[in-house]
Amino acid sequence: MLTGFQNIGKIPELKRRIGTTLLLLAVYRIGVHVPTPGINREALAAFFAAAQGTLLGLFNMFSGGAMQQLSVFSLGIMPYISSSIILQLLTVVIPHLERLSKEGEAGRKKITQYTRYGTVVLSIIQGFGIAFGLEGMTGPGGEPVVVAPGWAFRLITVITLTAGTAFIMWLGEQITERGIGNGISLIIFAGIVAGMPTAVGNTLRLMQTGEMSAFKALILLVIMIAVVGFIVHVERGQRRIPVQYAKRVVGRRMYGGQSTHLPLKINTSGVIPPIFASSIIMFPATVANFIQVPWMQSIARMLMPGHWLYTVLYVGFIIFFCYFYTAIVFNPMDVADNMKKYGGFIPGIRPGRPTAEYIDKVLSRITLGGAIYVSIVCVLPSIFTQNFNVPFYFGGTALLIVVGVAMDTVGQIEAHMLTRHYEGFLKSGRIRGRR
Repeated sequence: MLTGFQNIGKIPELKRRIGTTLLLLAVYRIGVHVPTPGINREALAAFFAAAQGTLLGLFNMFSGGAMQQLSVFSLGIMPYISSSIILQLLTVVIPHLERLSKEGEAGRKKITQYTRYGTVVLSIIQGFGIAFGLEGMTGPGGEPVVVAPGWAFRLITVITLTAGTAFIMWLGEQITERGIGNGISLIIFAGIVAGMPTAVGNTLRLMQTGEMSAFKALILLVIMIAVVGFIVHVERGQRRIPVQYAKRVVGRRMYGGQSTHLPLKINTSGVIPPIFASSIIMFPATVANFIQVPWMQSIARMLMPGHWLYTVLYVGFIIFFCYFYTAIVFNPMDVADNMKKYGGFIPGIRPGRPTAEYIDKVLSRITLGGAIYVSIVCVLPSIFTQNFNVPFYFGGTALLIVVGVAMDTVGQIEAHMLTRHYEGFLKSGRIRGRR
């Protein structure tokens, strides 16, 4: 592996791409600390400290802590992700978008353009929501979060947050085009990883004060390594359906006749199910922060992480969205039609609808395994860290994103090295990302 890192410096283009990626990520982290005008940051920080386990806490994690201090990047990349998901859902029901998705590069560019427009619209809506919400917030001592409420503050906040999200979207596209890896994913990755030094420092401080023993810290480290290894193993897992292509004669040449396979990922839906599940369950807790009604406060407490009702609903929503999102992003009928068009067939299965039904049957079975895997990663580590009184959150959506993005990025770096006849990071085998 050390040899693999040394070979990176021998490839000028790869070296330049990695440097560009690190530079743009540094720009993003600097922007996280640029504040929005008119905010009492001490009161806002105290409010967010009490909002852990709500949607605000989830958004703050994805923004890398930017929302907690209401910086220009407070909205983060979440409007872009929401817009992308909405476009994917609309592709199934709107024929025009479905045609664009099948038109190759030209259609993809058009859908990307619609995604950008949707990002700006969502940013404006969320910006107004945050501005109105901030005007009603107060710190623990009753001090207002907004220094001078009014339309001037609202318009400045909306313009600032929308411009910040548009700039992050541009940064992500530049990283994808001129850097290495997926830019949007790396920005989310950077925001989550930015909290690691603080978490390590808090853990060491607990060990020094005797609140956490060295033995307990060692067990926690072993559990964390085991969970990460489990995620890497499953994310690389595939169910390969054998596919045979018949021989075809075109003119005087014969084509086809080769055997290949159709790879089906165990976790086709990625990190979308836990994000959706968290958002739905955390919504009552978020509303309860603004509406002080006893029965709503009681429901919010039951839907906080650690309560049995939260765990049951969380797992149920994850399983539902795993099947729902897989059905959206993978169409067995289209795959079967393409195989039939090029003379491909699954041995023992007739082409056309029987092939689609067989693929759908296999996909449904492995999706159940993928849903159980995602549920385990999202629930069990949280239980462990709560029992160990760990001063940071480990597991769930953040862990899936961090490990998955790291695998994708390392896989792209290795692909660059192998195309130039250098060894990869591993002497035997290759590192495969999630794609």
